[in-house]
Amino acid sequence: MIARRGEPMFVPIVILRKHLTQIINEKTEQGHVTDGLADELAALPDSYDAVYAFAKRVANLPLRADWPYVEPSEFDEIVAELDPTRPLGKLGTVSDREARVETAFMASVCGCVLGKPLEINPTLADVRKALEAIGEWPMKAYVSEKIAPHLPRAMHHSWRETTREHITYVASDDDINYTVLGMLNLEQHGIGFTKKQLKNLWLGQLPISTTFGPERTTLLKAGLDTYHGTADEATMREWVTTFTPREEFCGALIRADAYGYACAGEPALAAELAWRDASFTHRRTGIYGTMFIAAAIAAAFTQPKDPLDIFRTALKFVPQRSRLCHILNGCLEDIESSRDWLTAYEKIHAKHFKWDHCRVFQELGTVMNTLRFAEGITDGICKQVSQGNDTDSYGATCGSILGAYFGPAKRRELDAWLKPFNDDLRTTLAQFYERSLVAVAKRMTQLPALVDKQQAEGVKQVAEQKARDAGAGL
Repeated sequence: MIARRGEPMFVPIVILRKHLTQIINEKTEQGHVTDGLADELAALPDSYDAVYAFAKRVANLPLRADWPYVEPSEFDEIVAELDPTRPLGKLGTVSDREARVETAFMASVCGCVLGKPLEINPTLADVRKALEAIGEWPMKAYVSEKIAPHLPRAMHHSWRETTREHITYVASDDDINYTVLGMLNLEQHGIGFTKKQLKNLWLGQLPISTTFGPERTTLLKAGLDTYHGTADEATMREWVTTFTPREEFCGALIRADAYGYACAGEPALAAELAWRDASFTHRRTGIYGTMFIAAAIAAAFTQPKDPLDIFRTALKFVPQRSRLCHILNGCLEDIESSRDWLTAYEKIHAKHFKWDHCRVFQELGTVMNTLRFAEGITDGICKQVSQGNDTDSYGATCGSILGAYFGPAKRRELDAWLKPFNDDLRTTLAQFYERSLVAVAKRMTQLPALVDKQQAEGVKQVAEQKARDAGAGL
């Protein structure tokens, strides 16, 4: 529609139809009964009332009778589906906690920048062929601009800031934005943060042009709500279920890192905070992947002898009858039975190649593969990015896990990777003025102590209330 002066602006119906088409396809993947819906959508009149009523129906479709998975999105229902043997408290004492958080964050930044020029949904074969053409396989450093003619598609537009020849600062990226935003959320609101507080934080600091998929859709809805400010928790749940395609993509997963840092050694709390953030924009696998990564980062701080134990623990915080749990257990078996990371990748890719850029399933399999065979932090982020798909996001995510796991013992590896940044961190967050990467890393290291303090205060308040109840004879 063409808006004239004085007329309200609406999302064009053609865009809503496009969103609904994608949602119907996703509902089919999720096991819902979608027969005939595409034709019904095509026959709908160009009426906002008709399209909205149809969207509400699509949001509440029944599951097929033969669908074998159970995939809730509400927290209590998710908890009922988790592994009953999951650890509910701290896994143990975390040595060098602050140093490990610093290493995790720095490794995440390096992994993100390493992957950014290749964020074109490549396969490992694509990356390997291009690097071999310039004599740089296996990957051991930031990507050179010389790789460009040998890739199947043009390099990501950020290459002028993120290829080896041009890096002089940490280029802005949504993965880094969200890690910093998670830090700000915990600094300002603590572990009891609400969706309303998260909404207001996003409105104040997250430019909509730097968001994608459900994040952009949610911000748009939140922005419209500022005209009347009536959105409660129920309304915000409806934002997720209506006109929000890609609810199972990785846009929430890349927001998990700060919660993993803050809950070092305590995966249960990390997963709970991750749910609260992820469910603001995502459902089902989009939530589970976020809980899985937050729990994995938290578990990595305990340095298990077998790095795959990180993920065995994290999988206990994923609904046990979900597609994600089923697929990742299969990936674990493939990794365990493989002699090297390339063999394991081929097994994972052969089974799950259709789940490519941002689709979570295959990519989380490659993250586990990386940890199994990584010889250190920088070797790990190189292996992760070499496996393709969403290279910057999973380079960042894997960097967090690698840094938490290997910790200060391998921190020196990162010095050469951090030097080109000149301690200059560039985000696109509004009202965030800190440009020193070192200073932001220092703030990240304070998150676990913040959680400790709030937990201690909570225990004290419970004890005081019990004493008052006892004194009152309750």
